[in-house]
Amino acid sequence: MKWENNRQSDQVDDRRSSSGGGGLGGMFGGGGGRRTGGRSLGLGTIVIALVAGWIFGINPMTILGVLGGAGDIAPSAQVQTAPGAGEKPTDEMGQFTAAVLGGTEDVWTQLFQQGGAQYQKPRLVLFRGATPTACGTGQSAMGPFYCPGDQKVYIDLSFYDTLRRQLGAPGDFAQAYVIAHEVGHHVQNLLGITTKMDQARGRVGEREYNALSVRLELQADCFAGIWAHHNDKSTGIIEPGDVEEAMNAAAAIGDDALQRKSQGMVVPDSFTHGTSDQRQRWFNTGLKTGQVQACDTFNARSL
Repeated sequence: MKWENNRQSDQVDDRRSSSGGGGLGGMFGGGGGRRTGGRSLGLGTIVIALVAGWIFGINPMTILGVLGGAGDIAPSAQVQTAPGAGEKPTDEMGQFTAAVLGGTEDVWTQLFQQGGAQYQKPRLVLFRGATPTACGTGQSAMGPFYCPGDQKVYIDLSFYDTLRRQLGAPGDFAQAYVIAHEVGHHVQNLLGITTKMDQARGRVGEREYNALSVRLELQADCFAGIWAHHNDKSTGIIEPGDVEEAMNAAAAIGDDALQRKSQGMVVPDSFTHGTSDQRQRWFNTGLKTGQVQACDTFNARSL
């Protein structure tokens, strides 16, 4: 991946030199319950049992038309928070992260402008161990996640070691896909989808709730593909083998693959992120089309 061609974002808050722990406490809770209060949207890791059910469900009918065309893109009202006082990363992995984030900013700024709206850049927090967030205390074991409460993406870069060693998904483009997926959740927040899902929380049963969670995650995968499509057109970031790295990562973190690896069996009704095939398919949809309208997973008859 030719990430050096991307502008490095100035929205990175490097907290890795700070000690973990503390924070707002308790909101992420224990094993697998739905969250109340603070909310976060994440990619998922091998510890999927800890984060099952963390996405809020919504009736698909409530968002029909949201993705009907570029003109429908409009930021939802959000409480803005002052940028955190963080350091600018100086190491290669930190600079890589800033470059990927910069690429997402350029792509989504252009797409929002085409829709007559202004893109609000998220901040990205690099941390180790644990860190305070508006959604509670973020933990490394949760994997990368997005917190709508403060509009920040949180990443402990040790996740990439897990991705490479335990899940068999190496490569810098696989890592970039992870970042672009979390930024996809930020885009959902700006589009108002996250707010509508929160409003609908508790109105559906667990099975429907999980099914809608899958659609939300697959849409974020599709949005990651949109980033790859447009960023490559503008800066030529994709090298031979890069797309295969992203596809491999998408397959490695599919619900079926993670469940089979962690518990030796697959329980489809408990899926919250989508199967390996589904994650690959929707990332590829965004990559091939580059169109927000193509990512309407909530209205798709087949995933």
